[in-house]
Amino acid sequence: MSERSEPRRPATFRLDDPGVVVTEADETGRTLRGTIQITPEPDPALLPVPIQTRLPARRGFPWGTLFWSGLAGLTLLGVGLGVVHLVEDLFARSETLGFVGLAFAFVTTLALAVVIGREAFGLARLATIEKLHQRATEVLASDDRAESRAIVQDLLRIAHQNPQLARARAALQNHAGEIIDGADMVRLAERELMAPLDEEARRLVSTAAQRVSIVTAVSPRALIDVLFVFVASLRLIRQLARLYGGRPGALGMIRLLRHVIAHLAITGGMAASDSLVQQMLGHGIAAKLSQRLGEGVLNGLLTARLGLAAIDVTRPLPFAALPQPKLSDLATDLLRKKDDEA
Repeated sequence: MSERSEPRRPATFRLDDPGVVVTEADETGRTLRGTIQITPEPDPALLPVPIQTRLPARRGFPWGTLFWSGLAGLTLLGVGLGVVHLVEDLFARSETLGFVGLAFAFVTTLALAVVIGREAFGLARLATIEKLHQRATEVLASDDRAESRAIVQDLLRIAHQNPQLARARAALQNHAGEIIDGADMVRLAERELMAPLDEEARRLVSTAAQRVSIVTAVSPRALIDVLFVFVASLRLIRQLARLYGGRPGALGMIRLLRHVIAHLAITGGMAASDSLVQQMLGHGIAAKLSQRLGEGVLNGLLTARLGLAAIDVTRPLPFAALPQPKLSDLATDLLRKKDDEA
């Protein structure tokens, strides 16, 4: 081994020594011969602060929830009394009709209890994922080791039902004991568990955007366009929620849709950016496609933007170790698809 490749031995020096050079980090990493280069660390106050994309928790008494709960309770009591009177009238007319009505009432009550249980489970699952996202964000800032291990255990319980993550779960459990820092533990869990899910989520969003773009381009009615975009958006949000471990029902979908729309409002709305429009013009879309196809491309881009917002809402971990999908990447796939069709 040459002398140049040997590491520098420990030595003492004074800061006012002319051989000591204080400089910023250089891409080449070269230093002058006979000098000592010192690279100061960046000031923590000047570091970029991550943008909080989650909605802040509301404070105060939930009067709206109390109102809807009371209205639902009164409705159930009214329906129950109506069923009781109906069964009594059936028994008054005929004992056979009474037992038939009682059987239908029992089946309806059982089905209603199952539906309510599934809705409650879905809401609780969505709340767990949302809290897990908030806890992971706090651990990335505080570097709490104990909390990071608790987050990983909760994440493994959520991902246990997904057979696609069996190998990733085993790899995470094998390497979890080797990680000391809490933030690194969260990043490791993200790389192992979220990477295959993010790839599948990107495919789902791209497929939905292309489908919306094609259908709205050939649809003869604006009402059909609106209905198809609405149904495709709901289907995309449900698929993304199920992909990341959620089990949303009807109430869960309403809650997710509210969060997605609020997320879009916080992060800049649904309007296409100037760079995206320039990219469309750079691909020659304005010259190659008709007005209807151009509207289809715009609808596809808006669907892709909605899908990216849904990923941020339904993902149990924030983007820290993995790159966040961008609208420009999905727009490139969509525009390339349109170029091939044109």
